Amino acid sequence: MNDSALAIVCTVAAVTVFCRALPFLFFHGSRPIPPAVTYLGLALPYAVISLLVVYCLRGIDLSASPFGAPELIASVLTVLVHLWKRNNLLSIGVATAAYMLMVQFLFR
Repeated sequence: MNDSALAIVCTVAAVTVFCRALPFLFFHGSRPIPPAVTYLGLALPYAVISLLVVYCLRGIDLSASPFGAPELIASVLTVLVHLWKRNNLLSIGVATAAYMLMVQFLFR
């Protein structure tokens, strides 16, 4: 690894650690968390998931075979596995693996 790559990795690592520690620096002790921050903590996960769904499904061509079948099956599988196990990583991982297998072997 050359010097510039090492500097970039160290800078990214330092900024990541700083960003992760920032909430603890601002919201420590007995001070209450502001209502705006509490609202963002409740609303942002749903907004991010909505954006990810739109991003993942935006390129589906419903006029050509396989008519979005792998994406639809993987999306339904994500919901079903999540409702069954309530584990984000498991539901995303299973659906991603299923999607990749479908596009590589089933829907060529």
